[in-house]
Amino acid sequence: MSPKDVLLCAGFAVALPMGQTLFKWAALHNEKLSGPVLVRLLSNPPLFAAFAWYGLTALVWFYILTRVPLSLAYAFSIAGSGLVPLLAWLVFKEPVGWRFAAGYALMLTGFAVLMQGQVRT
Repeated sequence: MSPKDVLLCAGFAVALPMGQTLFKWAALHNEKLSGPVLVRLLSNPPLFAAFAWYGLTALVWFYILTRVPLSLAYAFSIAGSGLVPLLAWLVFKEPVGWRFAAGYALMLTGFAVLMQGQVRT
C-alpha cells in the first residue's frame, strides 16, 4: 500500500464512525418530533445528513477499492469501527467500560499485525 492508500483508508475508517454519530443524532432528534413515522423521517435533517454522509463515503470506498485489495482496506474499517463506542462515550455520554478498552486494544494489535510490511514508500 502506498502512503496515499493508507491515508485514504484511514480517512474512511474515521468517516464511518462519524456517520454512526450522525445517525444517533438523527435518532435523538426523532424523539422530539411528532406525527406519523413518514412525517418524522421526512422532517429529520440529521437523518438526511447521515444518508448524505454515507452516500459520500460509499463513493470514497469505491475509489479505495480501485486501488487497494478488499482484505487490506476492510481491515481499516474494522479498526475504525472501534471508534464508534468511543464517540458514543465522548459525544453522547454513553457508558463504556474497561472491556471496551481491552477489546479495542486487541483489535488494534491485530490491525498492526495485518499491516506489518504492507506500507511501501
